[in-house]
Amino acid sequence: MKERIAISWSGGKDSCFALYKLLQSDQYIVDFLFTTITEEYNRVSIHGVRESLLDKQAESLGFPLRKLYIPANCSNEVYRARMSGMLELLKKDGVTTVMFGDILLEDVKEYRAGQVREHGLKGVFPLWGQNTEALIQQFLSLGFQTITTCIDTEKLSDEFLGRVIDERFLNELPATVDPCGENGEFHTFCFAGPLFKRKVDFTLGEKVEKGRFHFCDLR
Repeated sequence: MKERIAISWSGGKDSCFALYKLLQSDQYIVDFLFTTITEEYNRVSIHGVRESLLDKQAESLGFPLRKLYIPANCSNEVYRARMSGMLELLKKDGVTTVMFGDILLEDVKEYRAGQVREHGLKGVFPLWGQNTEALIQQFLSLGFQTITTCIDTEKLSDEFLGRVIDERFLNELPATVDPCGENGEFHTFCFAGPLFKRKVDFTLGEKVEKGRFHFCDLR
């Protein structure tokens, strides 16, 4: 019998590709996507994507979306409490498993797996331990399209912000930068590919600087 699963969804390429891999396995029934939203800005936390665009993305994918609202500069205690509330709701609705798109960071994986375990749920990581260069090449070869929405300028130049990831983008990345941005160098929004019923349309807006993190608004 297939397990019922909820998808930790950032809207970016890693959660999108992890969902693709998960569906290819044919072992799960996807009940929900759930996304953390910064409540003061109505944007996806860290990625900076508008909530309205996230809604369009989920609609194109065809999965129900739940939202976890947290304050800006959220403390770990508040985050854990609100995430615990979300996990309890998912469990109450019959979800047994939660998917995450992490690839390489062991401490992040253990944090997530530990939190879902506290609620009697199981964490799965479809991309875990895979070569990031091979992953991004496979992602692009399948026809997925994604654009950078946030850059950590201590790790990567602002000139990579608001760009669609393609071969040129990857070839221009410094050797110190992970091609999947797995060390937090950049974050993305996925807008087309084999999971989407239709392309998610947007226009590029202004760039906003918030200290070391620079964001590109998608409208």
